[in-house]
Amino acid sequence: MKKLFTTKNENTSSRLPTPDSRLPTPDSPLPIPDSPLPIFKSVLDDNKIMSEQFETERLRRWRLILGDKEADGTGCKLSGADLCIDNTLSALYDGKRSGGLGSSSPKVARWLGDIRSYFPSSVVQVMQQDALERLNLRQMLLEPEMLAQVEPDVHLVGNLLSLSTVMPEKTKDTARQVVRRVVEDLQRKLAHPTRQAVLGSLNRAIHNRRPRHNEIDWHRTIRANLKHYQPEYRTIIPEVRIGYGRKRSHLKHIILCIDQSGSMATSVVYAGIFGAVLASLPAVKTKIVAFDTAVVDLTDLSSDPVDLLFGTQLGGGTDINRALTSCQGFISQPQDTIFVLISDLYEGGNRQEMLKRVGGMVVSGVQFIALLALNDDGAPMYDHRIAEALAGFGIPAFACSPDKFPDLMAAAIARRDLREWIRE
Repeated sequence: MKKLFTTKNENTSSRLPTPDSRLPTPDSPLPIPDSPLPIFKSVLDDNKIMSEQFETERLRRWRLILGDKEADGTGCKLSGADLCIDNTLSALYDGKRSGGLGSSSPKVARWLGDIRSYFPSSVVQVMQQDALERLNLRQMLLEPEMLAQVEPDVHLVGNLLSLSTVMPEKTKDTARQVVRRVVEDLQRKLAHPTRQAVLGSLNRAIHNRRPRHNEIDWHRTIRANLKHYQPEYRTIIPEVRIGYGRKRSHLKHIILCIDQSGSMATSVVYAGIFGAVLASLPAVKTKIVAFDTAVVDLTDLSSDPVDLLFGTQLGGGTDINRALTSCQGFISQPQDTIFVLISDLYEGGNRQEMLKRVGGMVVSGVQFIALLALNDDGAPMYDHRIAEALAGFGIPAFACSPDKFPDLMAAAIARRDLREWIRE
């Protein structure tokens, strides 16, 4: 019988195992150990571990159910995601029922986005319905006299938009009236500066010292040549002719890509209003895109900012990479495109692919602007690592107040270095 193994030979430098007659053959039964104690001990150890894990999980669940003070006896300390879940539950069920949704509670929209991150959709719907009751939103919308006591602002609009999917039909009309009041007030303040800044930047004349006849600026030319007035001929010799430069023959393309996660509520409101104003200008071609883990083109709703805002779905996750992928399909003239990403940069999708797309857009000639926030709420929270990565592409990430946004767009149209504009 030929050996299957060898202990040593001239062609091998390592020792291989020899056949052992005690090894079972395919036809022989499995060997039984001399003592079953090692197996029993292993089973007991596994059961002990499982029991400890079960007890830990049981205490964790009771801690989340009971809340903070009522769960003191459990001895369970929460951390990480569990602590965030506990905070979202406490914000709704441990607080007073008269919370309201105005400027005194600007974090409600963030909370509405957080619950989608931690709970399944069926639970989210229950919690949103509870929020309608516990925060007195339903009563506020159904009683005009109570609504009159609330000062509408962008925080209130953001919260109403966040709850629009669970709001009863008979309250939606009132909600739209509140939103329209705020939107029209903001439009009166923001529309004119935006139009003036954008159109002024697009149509600013470049003085030409060798103009054609139809390009001559006669007013400036006459003033510049008054010293050459000839009394006998009662005319001016135009030694210097000043003319207008040729105006841009192509449109500027502006894409607003708006993160509609719960933390961006007020930014969504301002971005929607600015988007509607820009879309009304024939000198620019504007696209308005909102995204969370899905992407929706809201451009067709731009004629009515209220419809546009109710077309958003505040809350949920964030997939910037997916949004960039969709928006790239709208870019036909990269050199004439201004892309404005309004997001806190907390990417839930593919970060590396997202940054790769940003780099590709910049290389193609797209002017990429990253706004961490578009509101007056102060310094925003954002992903510092992605912001640093964008800086590597020459893209500064910064927050912008609404009153500065028109100047920002004018600077972008003029192709100014936005890092210098920020320092001004």
